[in-house]
Amino acid sequence: MDTALEQLLAWKGLAVAAWLLLFVLAERLRPAAPAPSPIRPDEPATDEPRGGWHRVARNLGLWLANVGISPLIVLPASLWASQHGLPWRPDGWSGWGGLLLDLLLLDFLIYWWHRANHEWSFLWRFHEVHHLDRFLDSTSALRFHFGEVLLSAGARAVVIIVFAIPITSVLAFETLVLVATIFHHSNLALPAGLERALARLVITPSIHWVHHHDRRADTDSNYGTVLSFWDPIFGTRSPTRRDPAMTIGVEGRGERPFLDLLLWPFRGAAARGATPASR
Repeated sequence: MDTALEQLLAWKGLAVAAWLLLFVLAERLRPAAPAPSPIRPDEPATDEPRGGWHRVARNLGLWLANVGISPLIVLPASLWASQHGLPWRPDGWSGWGGLLLDLLLLDFLIYWWHRANHEWSFLWRFHEVHHLDRFLDSTSALRFHFGEVLLSAGARAVVIIVFAIPITSVLAFETLVLVATIFHHSNLALPAGLERALARLVITPSIHWVHHHDRRADTDSNYGTVLSFWDPIFGTRSPTRRDPAMTIGVEGRGERPFLDLLLWPFRGAAARGATPASR
């Protein structure tokens, strides 16, 4: 790995860490939703109270697992793919214009990848771990099963090869995704006018929180990651408006302990409480 790339990765890490810290502090000073409430009577008896440090510890534990595999698998896969791109990329697809086209293309494709994670039962097994979170804040942006991260890395490598995307564009998009994901999962209360204005272009908490509503019709909607117009174009924008008191999670499911979350995708349908109507 050359020095320039190492510096780019270092700056990426610092920028994302600073952004996360900013939102961790801001959402506690100005929360959009009230503090997590105790278990409702209709929730599973094995569920624990939502929120608190146990929840944050689970999210950080899942994140640490991904931090461990990133330099071993995810980054090398992206680097290898960028060096083996198909030789069709036009000469004009370069510079700042090329970067913007790459970002637009990658955001379009991640919309479909996210949608596939909900529509394909095998992928949903891994992605469901993210949705089992019973409350949303900036740490929810870190909560992904390592299996989902590996599957995403493989899908991204194919995209990088097919579209001959340079590694600089890949890293720029990864940074953009992390920044956007922390923002739209956050519990920060934004001025209504500002959020409406931002929502015309990018995914905001008011859009993404509906995606985490524990009603399946809403969970299977609002798939955008950075730009907000893919869902209206493809008919997947939910008409539901965010309510700070809306229940978050997966319909018919409760939160699980950390080790159970790691094993969740590998359990059988009966162990996961799946029904014929489930994914």
